[in-house]
Amino acid sequence: MSKAKLTDRFGRTVNYVRLSVTDRCDFRCVYCMAEEMTFLPRQQVLTLEEIARVARTFVSLGTEKIRLTGGEPLVRKDILELVKEIGSYGLRDFAMTTNGSQLPTMAEDLRKAGLKRLNISLDSLDADKFHRITRTGRLSQVLDGIDAARDAGFEGIKLNTVVMKGGNDHEVPDLVEFARKKNVDITFIEEMPLGEISDHDRGEVLCTSDEVRDIISQHHELVPTPEDSGGPARYYRMPDSNTRVGFISPHSHNFCSTCNRVRVTVEGRLLLCLGNEHSVDLRRVLRGHPVTNEKLRETIINAMDLKPERHHFSSDGDVQILRFMNMTGG
Repeated sequence: MSKAKLTDRFGRTVNYVRLSVTDRCDFRCVYCMAEEMTFLPRQQVLTLEEIARVARTFVSLGTEKIRLTGGEPLVRKDILELVKEIGSYGLRDFAMTTNGSQLPTMAEDLRKAGLKRLNISLDSLDADKFHRITRTGRLSQVLDGIDAARDAGFEGIKLNTVVMKGGNDHEVPDLVEFARKKNVDITFIEEMPLGEISDHDRGEVLCTSDEVRDIISQHHELVPTPEDSGGPARYYRMPDSNTRVGFISPHSHNFCSTCNRVRVTVEGRLLLCLGNEHSVDLRRVLRGHPVTNEKLRETIINAMDLKPERHHFSSDGDVQILRFMNMTGG
């Protein structure tokens, strides 16, 4: 495999790719999508073979980490075939972000297919509140999925919690206790302003990472750690537990100077930054050059010049990005 490297104009090496495999989901989380979503027509969505071609080409350009996202990746038909294919590429890290609903039946097969790590979204431990946040989800199913993932023996399992002031911020200590009990990591995420939503005012509910850390510090000592998952989270450890607590802070501590990642949406748009609209159409290249990946490779290399130095999220609820999170890929 070529030792090529993808480097942007600011000297950052891009070695982490997030591939969305579907914009569809069995949940309708209030911060991610509208209650009545219009999903993409099938012909606009990359086939699993096309997604694998994109993954293979990125690996040939030095990518060491791939994360499959959605929507909910596990609702995509034949997803295990794609996992098996990418699992054979010898990646340093191969992960998936999921809402956990399908894990009770799929965790073991995913692990056997070569998936190394899972991020599982969990925004509340209260069944009624969980249902309100997800609009359609059942907490018990997700908790069973977390147990199934633990039983399957993944290298790493991390819970992801989007914290909303007045919504679930009072649950932060309980969520940390839950992660400690299950011996998994947990990351708290500031809500990102993607897509117009009507459920809440983002400016009013923004709970910063510093505020969340202060809440946790009343219960546990948090010791900063230099550990790096290859993503944007800053990690802390607790002296009496193996559980790591992470913070992703697009508003309060932007992580742009070390950004090493790009995203590919399910319709094949290469997004150079989560927080702006610069993108390149890989689907057109894939379908215009079905036999060889040379043009795809060249397009990806050239696209690095579009990667901006930083994103500019405002915390007053303004939406600069009109696409929803399920369209972007987690």
